[in-house]
Amino acid sequence: MPAIQLMDIDKFIENFTDLFDETDPATISATTQFKSLDEWSSLVALSVIAMVDEEYDVEFRGDDIRGSNTVEDLYNIVKNRVE
Repeated sequence: MPAIQLMDIDKFIENFTDLFDETDPATISATTQFKSLDEWSSLVALSVIAMVDEEYDVEFRGDDIRGSNTVEDLYNIVKNRVE
């Protein structure tokens, strides 16, 4: 599966929002400060790591999440590792 073709921010945001049960997907965008979401937790962080591994075949770590503020920050890290 060629990951580069799958690397688009709208799809990444869709994959990201799928990890939340209670949060309205319409409230999450590229500029969302994801750590301020009520539903954000260490479990969701682990789910993000698993999603990135599964969808993009990219190694993603807790440090990547800790060093990011917005969904776009996460996307850019993954995008840079895919290319």
